[in-house]
Amino acid sequence: MTPADLSPCVVRAVRCAVADGELPGEEAVPQRVVVERTRPGGVGEYATPVAFQVAKAVGLPPRDVADVLARRLAAEPGIDRVEVTGAGFLNFVLPAPSAPYVVGDAIVHDIAIRDVRGGAMFATPADETGLGLRERVVRRSVLRLVCAQGGSERDLPEVLPVAPLAQRDSDVVARYGAEAAHWRMLAVPARETPVFSEGLLLQSEANEFFRVRYAHARSRALLRNAADLAFAPEVGDVADAPALLRALADYPLALEAAAHHRAPERLARHLVELADALLDFQYRVLPQGDEKPSAAHRARLALAEAAGTVLAGGLALLGIDAPTRL
Repeated sequence: MTPADLSPCVVRAVRCAVADGELPGEEAVPQRVVVERTRPGGVGEYATPVAFQVAKAVGLPPRDVADVLARRLAAEPGIDRVEVTGAGFLNFVLPAPSAPYVVGDAIVHDIAIRDVRGGAMFATPADETGLGLRERVVRRSVLRLVCAQGGSERDLPEVLPVAPLAQRDSDVVARYGAEAAHWRMLAVPARETPVFSEGLLLQSEANEFFRVRYAHARSRALLRNAADLAFAPEVGDVADAPALLRALADYPLALEAAAHHRAPERLARHLVELADALLDFQYRVLPQGDEKPSAAHRARLALAEAAGTVLAGGLALLGIDAPTRL
């Protein structure tokens, strides 16, 4: 079981509960369930409010629906624990993710994102008449996110509430460059007014925009350096990168949540988390001193390559380039 598998697993549990008479009504079965990382201080690692959605359809208290689903889901292979909290939230704990899974999943998502990025029909919404700069930037990113999840412009709301730029920031593209300015516009919720500062131009750890693009560049530098040492990435187990593995495994959930909530800032936050994990991990990828490249080095390199792939794809969905050298 992986984080991305949780949504179809929950849908299947609802369907089986209806078929077995534990829940009434075929209309109770949702087509899709949003599963997200548990917020700080919450229970477990992942959570979904699906019981509230089902309860509304069948006329039962959400807690009763959650209890039915929790019993079924607790028996699923690959789920360590299921707990019901509050009025009916389902919370999950999963085993630690494996490197072969997250590397393969990163490649799959990269293909999907390149399809979106390469399609002219997804470049901009059909009608941007009367939209301000930030409204255009946010709406374009939301459209890319929705398309990456299989949707289209028809799935966009007619009105997407976006706080405009402050009057003093009307020239941010000229002052900071389009990509840094776009990052700042997208890194805060659309209803909030972004604050710009000279820190956006700094190539330092204090600048999240720089860290994300620098992490991608470092992943590509590791590949070049490995080629100089005559070895290439090869998928295998990696035991010393729990934070990076978890960030990669959670990437599909971050994309789905960002598209579902029409919230590019959720993707931006996840890219920062992934970049920080990769920058911490990078020092363990290549052989040190007289070490010879081993299977462990090749597996770590494959993991770093996958992280770079995800960073490039995530930045593309925000409309931002991922340079290979910084």
